[in-house]
Amino acid sequence: MSDEQPPAHDETGDEQAPDEAGPVEVRESSSREPNLLRGISTRAWEHPADRGALVALRELRGFDLVTRKLSGMITERALKLSLMGSAIRVDRHQYSRVHEAYLSVGAVLDAADLPDLYVTRNPDLGGMCIGIDKPMIVINSGSLDLLDETELRFLLAHELGHALSGHGLYRTLLMILLRLTTSVSWIPVGVVGIRVITAALYEWSRKAELSADRAGALAVQDPAAAVRFMAKMAGGGDLHDVDTAAFLEQAKEFESGGDLRDSFLKLMLLEQRSHDFAVARAAALKSWIDDGEYRDYLAGDYPRRDEDGDASISAEAKAAAKSYKDLFETTADPLAKLLRKFRDGL
Repeated sequence: MSDEQPPAHDETGDEQAPDEAGPVEVRESSSREPNLLRGISTRAWEHPADRGALVALRELRGFDLVTRKLSGMITERALKLSLMGSAIRVDRHQYSRVHEAYLSVGAVLDAADLPDLYVTRNPDLGGMCIGIDKPMIVINSGSLDLLDETELRFLLAHELGHALSGHGLYRTLLMILLRLTTSVSWIPVGVVGIRVITAALYEWSRKAELSADRAGALAVQDPAAAVRFMAKMAGGGDLHDVDTAAFLEQAKEFESGGDLRDSFLKLMLLEQRSHDFAVARAAALKSWIDDGEYRDYLAGDYPRRDEDGDASISAEAKAAAKSYKDLFETTADPLAKLLRKFRDGL
């Protein structure tokens, strides 16, 4: 691996299709303790498109081990030293409230080995998961000021979901593959190919964010808190004069409003974003919760870690293709509607 900093999953979203409000009730955080999801596999929260890529990349045995070890030898040591020198490591003596929240979400997701957690001075709402061999989670100090207890747990579980799924490692593997393609960049068709690959990488990154959002939802088991978190990401943190139901309606308008020009503009805006827009993420998470898989998992019917070895690349590829097909069939985006009419006409 190069001496570049490993990819960070930054939850500020700066770099970076719902129905009516429906079953997701926007309310204050529940005081009920979440169900512990013993032995849960990361496949439970991974978006099909994300999961298909991860299952395939996990077959590159040896390549991932070399990348992990090379990163751990130098780059991550430098990152850890930087955090040790400029941030505050969370434990039972420092930021004890955050420490308890972190232990709580780790217990719900049955994470045996929690990454080191740090709080860094940054007034913005957000956090990130960095590192490959031994991931570390960093939370902005602004998150502690702007989030309530359940929302903070959602953020912590989101970043923990990235770490448990190995997004840092496999994202780095994909970026290495991307750099290898630059050898053909002098060929005219090679430039087009590189742009296609780059767009695909960003699309995978956006789906990885949806996976982490699902991990957050499973950890806090309070859909309203997840919606509030997205609204705070979009609006800056103060929801006293914000209607979260209207926020979800805004997501519906974002998806279906406008004409073909807006559809193409959205594609252009998303092409090089590692995170989807906050309203779109809220809608995607709500849709997943409403579809029933979320409730099945809370009832104990979820993929188990001891079954991960049986995961099939072809089955996951089919699941990924189905997720895109289902999205195409249900989205109200003007371009998709036009394409469906054209297909039906044929």
